[in-house]
Amino acid sequence: MKVYKFGGASVKNANGVKNLHNVLQQIEHENVILIVSAMGKMTNAFENIVTAYFNNTKELLPKIDIVRNYHYKVLDDLFINKKHNIFIEVNQLFIELSSFLINNKKKEYNFVYDQIVPMAEQIATKIISTYLLEKGIKNNWIDAREYIKTNAEYREAKVVWEVTQKNIEKLKERKELQITQGFIASDSNNNTTTLGREGSDYTAAIFAYCLNAESVSIFKDVAGVLNADPNVFNNTILLEQISYREAIEMAFYGASVMHPKTLQPLQKKEIPLYVKSFKEPKKDGTTVGKGVALKPKVPCYIVKNDQILISIATRDFSFMMEDNISEIFTLLHQNKLRVNLIQNTAISFSVCLEDKYNNFEIFLKELKVKYKGLYNKNTSLLTIRHFEKNDVDKIEKENKILLKQTSRETVQFIIEREYKFRIEL
Repeated sequence: MKVYKFGGASVKNANGVKNLHNVLQQIEHENVILIVSAMGKMTNAFENIVTAYFNNTKELLPKIDIVRNYHYKVLDDLFINKKHNIFIEVNQLFIELSSFLINNKKKEYNFVYDQIVPMAEQIATKIISTYLLEKGIKNNWIDAREYIKTNAEYREAKVVWEVTQKNIEKLKERKELQITQGFIASDSNNNTTTLGREGSDYTAAIFAYCLNAESVSIFKDVAGVLNADPNVFNNTILLEQISYREAIEMAFYGASVMHPKTLQPLQKKEIPLYVKSFKEPKKDGTTVGKGVALKPKVPCYIVKNDQILISIATRDFSFMMEDNISEIFTLLHQNKLRVNLIQNTAISFSVCLEDKYNNFEIFLKELKVKYKGLYNKNTSLLTIRHFEKNDVDKIEKENKILLKQTSRETVQFIIEREYKFRIEL
């Protein structure tokens, strides 16, 4: 069995859905699990519904109308028969959304987020499954929540592997195309959970691991894994092959092509990963596998914007010892602040972090009880893997560097402002 994953950019409109059909006609699609993300920017649009639900009820109905109209435009472009049952199915999902918003009694943000935002994946896969059936590609729509089971840590749920394995193994005997959702799962109470933002790649890895799949193919709007983000850098280079280790390093540093957790299950069972373009699906793209050398061996650039650099010191200028650092990390963990770089001196401890859950001000208030801190917001973390001296010289010449850290293979810079301009490699 093989696993394919198509991201939101590949199915952002009716033409994208039609192209997915064309891709499946060109490549093998029997004995395949097809993972699909939300269409286009619909995850963001559903997040706006959550925000309106909590903050501004006047905006709630207009936000719902945006996502409803978006999907009905796709339906109108795909299906000539306006009385097709798929219109009723999609409308039913919006009825469920409205019912939840009216009747929900649990006001925890992360819980509400996980009940609302995954509807984007459900709607997308319903539409795609139905369209493929219309075009003669037999398939079976399945609900990922019935197969992937997690704990109740909403928005960052952890997989309960033993239960998930037993559930997914049931799919081994199915030969026709199975279509399901990325990003979503459920807990022991059958409440919807999510695997973290951009978690659809991870979903593909979970299914592949549990099925001992032959391979995983991720179809993107780029030719494969590049040595830098083409939206930020000019003259990027396609990496023909990289090792699991290299890919994990790049994902950890923030490379957007793969979700950080995707590689670990694949590496355990040595399942190869192919990253390809949905525009040219027959081209090789990038192969990620065991022990393969980076080809070609070139510097790889990774940028993470919206970072916070904070330098922390004790109030009496005493040494920053292990107990101090442990205490600070406990506060970071409690406030779900992701640490991307650390550096310490005798009397200070600097941390580069991202505030995905808007908890930095709470952390700062708790920190100031015992420590003092200076911080810079809206900075960028630039990482260069396999760097060369001229790369470092150029970055230092053209930017104000707040912090620099160098190891054998990697150099990292905290840059004062966000990287929003294009850079020549």
